[in-house]
Amino acid sequence: MTAATLQIDEAAEGARTIRLGGALTVASIGSVAPALAAITPDGRDLTIDLGGVERIDTTGAWVVHKLLRDWKHEERSATLAAASPDAQRLIDQVAANDKPAARRPPQGNRVTERLNLIGTAVVGAVNTLGEFLAFLGQTMVVLFQTLVERRPLRWNAVIHQMEVVGANALGIVGLLSFLVGIVLAQQGAVQLRQFGAEVFVVNLIGRSVIRELGILLTAIMVAGRSGSAFAAQIGSMKLNEEIDAMGSIGMSSIEVLVLPRVIAMVIMLLLLSFFGAIMAIIGGGLFCWISLAIPPTSFVQRIQDVTPISDLVIGMIKAPVFGFIIAVTGCFQGMQVSGNAESVGERTTQAVVQSIFLVIVLDAFFAVFFTALGYV
Repeated sequence: MTAATLQIDEAAEGARTIRLGGALTVASIGSVAPALAAITPDGRDLTIDLGGVERIDTTGAWVVHKLLRDWKHEERSATLAAASPDAQRLIDQVAANDKPAARRPPQGNRVTERLNLIGTAVVGAVNTLGEFLAFLGQTMVVLFQTLVERRPLRWNAVIHQMEVVGANALGIVGLLSFLVGIVLAQQGAVQLRQFGAEVFVVNLIGRSVIRELGILLTAIMVAGRSGSAFAAQIGSMKLNEEIDAMGSIGMSSIEVLVLPRVIAMVIMLLLLSFFGAIMAIIGGGLFCWISLAIPPTSFVQRIQDVTPISDLVIGMIKAPVFGFIIAVTGCFQGMQVSGNAESVGERTTQAVVQSIFLVIVLDAFFAVFFTALGYV
């Protein structure tokens, strides 16, 4: 293989000519590399003559490009002469990819960054709360106008949502409530057996299921099942601009989409909570019959004796409130969808998380409130 050659011609006044020849490849350019490295801009113009180059690769192209670049940085003329088309093309490609490396932004103070993240999260939460309260107010106004001013209600949509929210959820709600009743009775029996008070398992099942667990577990299941569905359905319509189309023809999205879901959820969660409580009692009664030898008639009589009617009333008061919050939260998150399909998944997740959170917070509030009123 022909070695690389270098000749420097400084005869021309005010200019310098570098004549390269042979093979400018990674294997042979080492012979002229020290001499090329010693060439630095000296205020004269530069011409690089490649007429004698037989072969060139990216290493040789980079050396030539670096000389041209260094001279141009000093604001002097630097030209390429007698380059073959292939050599010219390779040098142009190397020049096009010679970009300064992206500098990493300086790392700031970690404490400041954390505070900034916390502040951003707080501001976002406050903005979301404000938007949610505004949406809640709009829903309440439309609901009030529908009830008081007797504005037409879309009963077909309400009945359809009642079927989806209530009738189609009977199986899963009944099964899970039944199993929870069995687990509650079994764990209660294990603990009370230490004190010889297994008979009080009936008290535990009756009061905890009718007043708290039956309604709370049903609300959580419905939030995961129907609250997420509300967010996904409305979010998809928002993404497809169907809601904007409703507004353009004078239709209220709250009246058409939100109100039927809210009314259906309020009604059906009340019925589902009662159904779930009954199924949990049946599950607990079955365990007591099989494991504790408490006959069903005695179990039912004991339930009636130890469970005051106020527990049932309190549970039935909480259920519609939970249903209203779940429906409004799901519809609100659906209305917040924007951008792309990924936003639908994010808002659906937020609808479930926020619904369950609000249900538990409200349940704690109701527990303290009714205890303060003397209903213990």
